[in-house]
Amino acid sequence: MPSMSNKTKESAGAVQVDVRKIVTSVEEIWHEGGPRAKKPYRRGAIAAVVANPYAGRYVEDLTPMMDALKPLGFRLAAALIKALGGPKKVDAYGKSVIVGVAGESEHAALWHVPGGYGMRELLDKSFAIVPSSIKVAPAGTVIDVPLHHRTAAYVRSHFDSVEMRVPDAPRPNEIVFILAMGAGGRVHDRMGGLKASEISKFDGQR
Repeated sequence: MPSMSNKTKESAGAVQVDVRKIVTSVEEIWHEGGPRAKKPYRRGAIAAVVANPYAGRYVEDLTPMMDALKPLGFRLAAALIKALGGPKKVDAYGKSVIVGVAGESEHAALWHVPGGYGMRELLDKSFAIVPSSIKVAPAGTVIDVPLHHRTAAYVRSHFDSVEMRVPDAPRPNEIVFILAMGAGGRVHDRMGGLKASEISKFDGQR
């Protein structure tokens, strides 16, 4: 797994990844008013607050930053997987981005490859597309990070979201890059549909 310091010196072109902070949140849900589960449903998110080198100006080629972010994608994925109990426990994923107001929505697309493939590389049989959400917003904005099963997107028990917020981010010239994962389905799942145990096509959907 690629290693990364807070300021990545090995960057693509003149782009440097400057991480101000990393925030991790994990929930352990035993029930929502119904019977207590035998084991809790765990879900969590991890966010990195990163300086936006393109804030306040239009830049045609954004790919150098996307390339430079790849080690961060692995770093965040590995940390969240560990927090949720290891790769064999994690069976749902998603990602989100909050761009500071001096940036633009296209800057959120910088996370497509580093975030999505960071998780896929570390989680075996991750065939499903990684669901995502984005915002251009001020510091303290809340975002709902969508989740679904990482092997088959139609597994209904794993449709969920994780709320994530960093109180002092993003500042106007920052971006908050977020990964989210779940270990198990919703604690009181009872809406039928395709079950995780019934996945058979391994096509990312069913």
